[in-house]
Amino acid sequence: MTTTDVYDVQTTGEDTMVPSSSRGVSFYFQCAVVLIGVVGAAANALILYAMIASEQHKKQLLIFNQNASDLCSCLLLVIVYSLKLCDIHLSGTLGYWLCMMLLSENVLWCSIDVSVVNLMSVTVERYLKVVHPASSKKLLRKWVIYAVMALTWISCITYNMALVFTTSGVVDGVCYATLFWKSQVALMLNTIWYFVSFFVVVVFISFLCYWRILVVVRRQASVMAGHSGPGPSTVQQAQSHHIQSNVIKTMILVSAFYVIAWMPIRLYYTLLVLNPNFMYIDSVYYAATFIAFLYICANPFIYATKFDPVKRVLLELIPWKTSQQADGSVEMSGTRTVPKRN
Repeated sequence: MTTTDVYDVQTTGEDTMVPSSSRGVSFYFQCAVVLIGVVGAAANALILYAMIASEQHKKQLLIFNQNASDLCSCLLLVIVYSLKLCDIHLSGTLGYWLCMMLLSENVLWCSIDVSVVNLMSVTVERYLKVVHPASSKKLLRKWVIYAVMALTWISCITYNMALVFTTSGVVDGVCYATLFWKSQVALMLNTIWYFVSFFVVVVFISFLCYWRILVVVRRQASVMAGHSGPGPSTVQQAQSHHIQSNVIKTMILVSAFYVIAWMPIRLYYTLLVLNPNFMYIDSVYYAATFIAFLYICANPFIYATKFDPVKRVLLELIPWKTSQQADGSVEMSGTRTVPKRN
């Protein structure tokens, strides 16, 4: 797990820490992250409203949980990095808890990790519904989905709390996050485990599941085309297939964007820990982290453009669109009444 504080110091000995000289770059990076958090929070809140208004939060529980975790991440980005900009001198019990919970980015990474694990859950859910529809009706009951959501939050919070409280500390009023490891071996093992669990596994599951989903969807589309004909059942099947296809396309885009956005920082940090000769460069780290945080902010725009029920609710919120529709309905009403008067 990476934090800005880890890279704000360079370890030159077992107990010696030298502050980095890149405070100017760090300041602008933190300002940019706060801006990302504000935009992302507003966008995620709007998508959550649209899902509730369209009642999709009852049908797409895991997708709703995905947006909820992204909203928490954006709000925490604003809070955490605003505190970092204040450059608070930490002291006493309050300073310790500020470090452990906020300045260490503890609760922020809890939410980010929940989003990652939930993304895998959505992928598996889509896979079961499309590839194994009969089995999915027995397996994907509501209590199972709620249990998965609860387990996701509990496991990620437990992991991050244990990690931060055992490897972080306050030194001379400054919070140093995930820096104090008992041994280099422990640091390397945790880094490898985190990289495999939160990146390699995500990529593998996404590729395997969505590849199988696309194969089945194409097969179903060809079968429907061969048996197409007039009738209400055919129309309902086509509508159901269209909704399912849109959800799949949305989640494929979200998964692909996750891989692209998080790959630079995951690889960079892993190489930095595993290879002692690998050089740390401020600008590379900040750019990679900025791209990763941009994923949280950009996700809602994918839902807004690809998820039809959400898109319809959002379009209704546009004032000029609503007024045009109202004018059009008045004109249509007028054309109907004129012949009756004659």
